[in-house]
Amino acid sequence: MQPSVLYRLARDMEKRMEYSLPWLCRLTRTDSPVNPLRPLPPVGGSPVHHGVEPDETTVSYDLGERVGHMLVIGTTRVGKTRLAGQLITQVIHRKSAAGDHEVVIVFDPNGDADLLRRMYAESHRAGRQDNFWVFHLGWPDISARYNAVGRFSRISEVASRVAGQLSGEGNSAAFREFAWRFVNIITRALVALGQRPDYGLILRYVTNIGEPYETYVENMLSQKAPQLMMTVQALMQSGISEKDLPCHMQGRPNGLNIWAIEQVLGSPEGKKLWDPVLDGLRSAVQYDRTYFDKIVASLLPLLEKLTTGKTAALLAPDYTDLNDPRPIPDWHNIIKSRGVVYVGLDALSDPVVAAAVGNSMFADLVSEGGHIYQFGLGDEDDGKSGKVAINLHCYEFNELMGDEFIPLINKGGGAGFQVTAYTQTLSDIEARIGSTAKANQVVGNFNTLVMLRVREKNTAMLLTDQLPEVDVYQKTLTSGVTDVSRPGEGTDFNSNVQDQVSLVKVPMISPADIINLPKGQAFALLEGGRLWKIRMPLPADNNDRYMPASLKQLADNMEQNYRTGESWWSGGEASLAGGRDVTA
Repeated sequence: MQPSVLYRLARDMEKRMEYSLPWLCRLTRTDSPVNPLRPLPPVGGSPVHHGVEPDETTVSYDLGERVGHMLVIGTTRVGKTRLAGQLITQVIHRKSAAGDHEVVIVFDPNGDADLLRRMYAESHRAGRQDNFWVFHLGWPDISARYNAVGRFSRISEVASRVAGQLSGEGNSAAFREFAWRFVNIITRALVALGQRPDYGLILRYVTNIGEPYETYVENMLSQKAPQLMMTVQALMQSGISEKDLPCHMQGRPNGLNIWAIEQVLGSPEGKKLWDPVLDGLRSAVQYDRTYFDKIVASLLPLLEKLTTGKTAALLAPDYTDLNDPRPIPDWHNIIKSRGVVYVGLDALSDPVVAAAVGNSMFADLVSEGGHIYQFGLGDEDDGKSGKVAINLHCYEFNELMGDEFIPLINKGGGAGFQVTAYTQTLSDIEARIGSTAKANQVVGNFNTLVMLRVREKNTAMLLTDQLPEVDVYQKTLTSGVTDVSRPGEGTDFNSNVQDQVSLVKVPMISPADIINLPKGQAFALLEGGRLWKIRMPLPADNNDRYMPASLKQLADNMEQNYRTGESWWSGGEASLAGGRDVTA
């Protein structure tokens, strides 16, 4: 198959006369219906497969199948973002039978501006602009604030979210366990003191574990044993100096106060005041400072990256700063209010921070999903206590995926999660997780597969190996000539020509068919076994009054609509811009 002769002559003329007759080249390249020689769309690939069926139809599948999750695979710049825009637009506008919208959450590691603008426009077109949230590490001025460790079902989840970002290979596994323990000790102390954990407080207390120890002991002794608190104060006023301290206490901030507390708690009367939080803090304080710094050395760089510059104000928000108009949503209120959320992680600038924040958000979502699975959304008197469809679109999800992602797709369907994941190759998933078995476990949880053009044969075989072989007719032409050795009969030879038709089994499609797909076209395996060859329409931005011209204009529009978090502490429907109380 090839274009007409006139079309090929026009393209050849454009190459030869690009500089001598530029006006003529511009004329033949004009994309207009009145131009019979206009160039074909630059989609590349082989279009022959889409021409097998001349009559196109709209492809759809049962909405009940969405809880089985969808995996979209395609190499760079072949239409994944456009397909994501189509799917996200549909779920933004979709309503349930009761008239309620569905929750839409989009994770975009790269922070694609076109995708953000499209979501903004569709949210306004659907009348959901009041519930449109943006969290963007690359645009802190328009970003909502988010405390990735501020809400949890169990206290130990905080330590898992923080330490889970550290390497667990080889000898690093032991250091990650140490980091988990110390973060858990600090978190338990913060919750006991009535403080909400965040990355800033964790970094502050990891570098100075004595500070929460002193605060906790002073609160406990003031309530349970005031006489012991007086003994501590008396020891401090007895004239001891740093030279009188043990070696591991010397040079430590507030070392004198810590030593006095240790003396009192080590007395017979102090030993009666056993407390699990206090016991953990005491064990951490008793470590030699040099040794302690070594075992948490891998944790400190991560925490400093998360709390440096403008990122600190996003990830460790100040709930009491009423002058900051940027909202502080949490997943519970977002889901309950049927929100639309765009999460841009700016992975090109800092992939470590992007992965840490993304994994923490996934872990937070898993925790919230477990709560919804068991109890629903709560607050039964407001009519929104039941489960709701939560559409989670994870673009380039291999960059964000950790162990937190596996239970999300494995068990999240019961809580209403409907995951659509986008990646380039199967090797990306395996390289991220570090285990072939876990990579297969992830892929095995997707019931719907959409495959655009890929460049890796093994990735293409993920689709082709699931398809049955088909019977095709094969025609075989055979011919032969036989000499006749009987002279005098008038025949010198006999010829024989045969056509044989037989059935042979061949693959329905081959990996080469997928590798040669044009841009914007894909094979889709829906509902477990229905194979479709699809091509996607592209949305036009022309004359769209809801579409901002740039992110700058989007930022200006959002700043006008921001609401302050004046009642974040109330935890009710009016506090969607704030948080909720910590639950342990």
